[in-house]
Amino acid sequence: MKIILFGATGDAGGAALQAAVARGHQVTAVARHPQALAAASPLVTPLALDLLAEPQAAADAAAGHDLAISTLRPPAGREPDLVPLTRTALAAARKAGIPVLVTGGAATLKLADGSGHTVLSAPGFLPESVRPIAEACAAQDALLEAETEAQWTCLRPPAMLTEGPQTGSYRFGTDTLVTDAKGNSQISFADFGAALLDLAETPRGIRQKLTVAWGAPAPALAVG
Repeated sequence: MKIILFGATGDAGGAALQAAVARGHQVTAVARHPQALAAASPLVTPLALDLLAEPQAAADAAAGHDLAISTLRPPAGREPDLVPLTRTALAAARKAGIPVLVTGGAATLKLADGSGHTVLSAPGFLPESVRPIAEACAAQDALLEAETEAQWTCLRPPAMLTEGPQTGSYRFGTDTLVTDAKGNSQISFADFGAALLDLAETPRGIRQKLTVAWGAPAPALAVG
């Protein structure tokens, strides 16, 4: 499969890139500064693009691929850029006539306690420091809901994305946080990237919003 990956140098993007290469896919790895990816693998073609400044170039780059993956995340202080960045990725995939997997956020997922609250609405659930990106992710959700032409699927992380091993012990959900046996909602970047590639290889429907998390007790993380 030929994949164009927007946001290839971020945490989720790097994990998706690693998973794609491990499975033998060819990847055009798009980032503002992708030079560090040049030696990643013969299967990886780095491409420098600023999606906010070059939306047409993004659409041109997507042509000839089988799938687009967007793991775009703006830097701190520029959280509102998430919506226009996602809009550019959707438009690129739409013009290329290919499906697009979009990494969303947990903001609009319901808590598993049955309260009806979401991650964003639950009092005291989110630290104030992450509210700007959570609000941007909620706006991204609204953008996706309004997009009726692009063949998008959105994968939202659990409450916590962590460094850690790829375990393969995760399960998918829909509109509620997936939790492990201890009630924790988390996953490693490595497993999240693998889950993205699962959806790339075995789609679960167009215009669906999903989530994924460790579905068994979380593995112990190495210290130091």
